[in-house]
Amino acid sequence: MKRRVGIYLRVSTDGQTTENQRRELEAVAAGSGWEVVGIYEDAGISGSNGREKRPGLDRLLKDATARKINMIAAWSVDRLGRSLQHLVGFLNELQALNCHLYLHQQAIDTTTPSGRAMFQMCGVFAEFERAMIVERVNAGLARAKAKGVKLGRGNRKDKRRSADEERWGMSRSELQKRIRRLYKGGTGMVKIGKTLGIGTGFVQRVLTEQPHPFGLDVAEVYTFD
Repeated sequence: MKRRVGIYLRVSTDGQTTENQRRELEAVAAGSGWEVVGIYEDAGISGSNGREKRPGLDRLLKDATARKINMIAAWSVDRLGRSLQHLVGFLNELQALNCHLYLHQQAIDTTTPSGRAMFQMCGVFAEFERAMIVERVNAGLARAKAKGVKLGRGNRKDKRRSADEERWGMSRSELQKRIRRLYKGGTGMVKIGKTLGIGTGFVQRVLTEQPHPFGLDVAEVYTFD
């Protein structure tokens, strides 16, 4: 399959330049016989920002969704994001779109078996991070409870929906199912948020709370058509 590549470039401050990133990635594309469809750049934008504040990344993912590109090349993993949750969300989108990823500094190329294995390991580390967060939260709740602090909003004995559920027009579990169903169908996180009238952060939390962020067992290896 001909690789139609979108090159993603990002620097955090206006004083930096993406020229070196671009030159190296274009050289790799030329040497590998890839067709460079477009250059997507976010200059002077922090990697901690989400997709909605990174127009280059947003346009890149829209073109991937439209199947204009089937591979994304970036200088380094930290060009994609500074948060593991953001990274996992990004990788989930690529996996759903059957879009490959090349990271120059880490020598990760998901068209190769070793690259697919590294791709999957990101999901393993994300699970570990989530487990550690849950453990810390539970420990904090236990300490608060031991001190006599009342936790939570309490159970509704009248079976009525909470204020959030009234606003959503459905229960929390129903909303979570809709989010996962839309995402599995190829809808991006930003569009899901707009469709359901909820924040992108909430969508991301629902998706990353799944037992296996990439929809695979740890022993499995990604396959791409």
